[in-house]
Amino acid sequence: MYLALLVIFLHCSELYAQERVFTFNMVEIKVQPSVKVKNGAPMSIICHADISKKNDFQLSHNFTIFKDGKLVFMITSDKGEARYGIPVARSSDTGLYECAVEAGGKTKSSKSLHVWVTGLTKPILTAEKKEVLEGEVVKLRCELPEEASPLYFVFRKIKMNSKPNEKHVSESHRNFSTVEFSVEEEDNILHFDCLVRRLVNLELETSEPSNRTLVTVKEPFIKPTLKAKPSSNITEGDRIQLECSTVVARMHDIEIILQKNRTILNSVRDEKLLKYSAVATLEESGEYLCKVEQGRASKTTKLNVVVAELFPKPVLTASAIKLDENKELTLSCSISGFRKANFSILRKNSNGDIWFKNSRNLTMRVHVNDTGSYICKAEVKGIVKESKPVRINVYAPVSKPTLSVVSGLPEVVLGKPLQLICRSVMGTPPITFKFYKGNEIKKTVVNDTYAVFLDENIRRNDKGGYKCDARNDHSSGMKTSNILNITVIVPIRNASLGSNPYGEVEDGSDTAFLCSVKEGSWPIHFKIFKKTDHEVLLFEKSENADRILWRKEAMSRQDTGTYYCIASNRANVDVKSHPITISVVLAAWQKGVIAAFVLIPIAGAIALTLWWFLFKKKTAQRPSMEMSGSALATNLTSEKLTRQNNDGDYYSRSGYIEDGENHMKSTDENKGPDLESAEVEYTEVEVSTLDPHRAPVQKGTETVYSEIRKANNGKGKSTKQNAEALCC
Repeated sequence: MYLALLVIFLHCSELYAQERVFTFNMVEIKVQPSVKVKNGAPMSIICHADISKKNDFQLSHNFTIFKDGKLVFMITSDKGEARYGIPVARSSDTGLYECAVEAGGKTKSSKSLHVWVTGLTKPILTAEKKEVLEGEVVKLRCELPEEASPLYFVFRKIKMNSKPNEKHVSESHRNFSTVEFSVEEEDNILHFDCLVRRLVNLELETSEPSNRTLVTVKEPFIKPTLKAKPSSNITEGDRIQLECSTVVARMHDIEIILQKNRTILNSVRDEKLLKYSAVATLEESGEYLCKVEQGRASKTTKLNVVVAELFPKPVLTASAIKLDENKELTLSCSISGFRKANFSILRKNSNGDIWFKNSRNLTMRVHVNDTGSYICKAEVKGIVKESKPVRINVYAPVSKPTLSVVSGLPEVVLGKPLQLICRSVMGTPPITFKFYKGNEIKKTVVNDTYAVFLDENIRRNDKGGYKCDARNDHSSGMKTSNILNITVIVPIRNASLGSNPYGEVEDGSDTAFLCSVKEGSWPIHFKIFKKTDHEVLLFEKSENADRILWRKEAMSRQDTGTYYCIASNRANVDVKSHPITISVVLAAWQKGVIAAFVLIPIAGAIALTLWWFLFKKKTAQRPSMEMSGSALATNLTSEKLTRQNNDGDYYSRSGYIEDGENHMKSTDENKGPDLESAEVEYTEVEVSTLDPHRAPVQKGTETVYSEIRKANNGKGKSTKQNAEALCC
């Protein structure tokens, strides 16, 4: 039974759930009466949910309204719409609105909607005091209680028949602002108001002006009175007296000041009256200002005073303003239409004017130190007036100028500027100098005692012709210097170094070095260096030539290295040649000595070896040679006899024969102790023999080695001729 009830309940729940199917079609937000509402008018924000249902059933909605992302309204309703009402809209209600609806576990949000409340409420202005004194300040407060910051406040001080005085204040975090206005002179009745501005959607909104506040101003003292006695129109020499007075409410910290052209003439403190007195002159004419100050309050009064001229300024005249020294000068002082005055003539000086004479006229013989500005003074009734200065110049004649080169020597390097100075020792400045190059005027200079000329166009053929002249306003005229000749120095160009022999030099021989330049003014200073770890100066000399020869004797291996030369002249530019390399090698005789020391021991060893070999061979052949010697001698003798008696041809054969025993013995005896040191030579000997049968010619050659011993001392020589004689 219970199981059946449970099944029925679950089935009913499933049917109920199937009946409560719904979906959000749309959620939208609206504003009434429009998205742009006037400040102070009512408006409503409406959130509407459009929902589709499968069946008709009751659905609860949770509405939430946001402004600029902040929650401003929330309500739960069975209806598909909620309303957020604002009875009085303010500019602070301007913003971005959106709403969200939650129902049956589902939530849907609307799009954003911007609402603009136009205009601002009328601001409220209050003044701290309704009545103030001149010099005090008025403190004001302007506020908009129902508006939100940021706000821009404008305070206005309004006077009758004048433009309002404004002050601007920006407030970022509050809806009110305060300001102070100073109360100035002639501020009697003042009105103040304010207005507020705000930037919304890049548009500046301005409120209507606030209530106008009235402030009454009281004077702490009256405007001062300024008088001139006897009157404001007086004549030079009369005494003028000025009086400035006022009436004050309370005598405390009050000050009276008298000014003329911003210059304070007199002042008093805590008094009601100021007096000033002086002898009237033309300089006393003008506007006078009396100012009364107390605290911040200040009032002024002006008075114009006119002083009539008693007599005009005197005039000084001179017989001449430019004179030669020792000439006569006359100065005269006069006043137009007025003769009764006390005159004096003076010369101006920074340490005080120099008095010459109390008279209308002055005549004197002038000197150079009398040059200066002269004035005359005239006095009438205590009034002293001064004339305009007259400049008198007294000139001494210029001396003959001297022309010289600034650097000292009368020379210049080609391509460099030439600076000349023309100087006149005597003569009253200013002096006019003229420079000439040839007959052409190059420059004119006005100076005191000297002038400088720079010639930047120096050519190779510029030799001279420079001169200058000097003159001043003396009547003697112009003086001319002597002609100055200039030497143009051509700088060194292209230095080169050569040697003979070049490259390799035998040890002990001499080497000639030649240093030369392509061009350059003489004398030229030559230097020859050898380059090692540091530069070594070997030779230096100055020559009036473009080359120099230096001979280095007995070169040695230590002289191997790199050489170069440097040439310079008065142009003070060192020109360096390209380096050359010298190698010192062995001389021929040195090579021979070395060869001898090396080859003689080798040759001796070879000769000794050969001698030992031949000696061994001869010792082995000597017995056979002695046995054949006698028979050979007999044949030779008979052959000789036959040849002497027979004039016909004969046929011979050649062979080598060794000297007989007796001959060798004598030779050995003659050689004596030098035998052991004798050298062995080999000589070829031809021996002719007759064919006993007179057969056709047969030729043959047999070679026999015969020892010919040659002693070192030249004794015991056996020659080829002796051998031939022996054979014949």
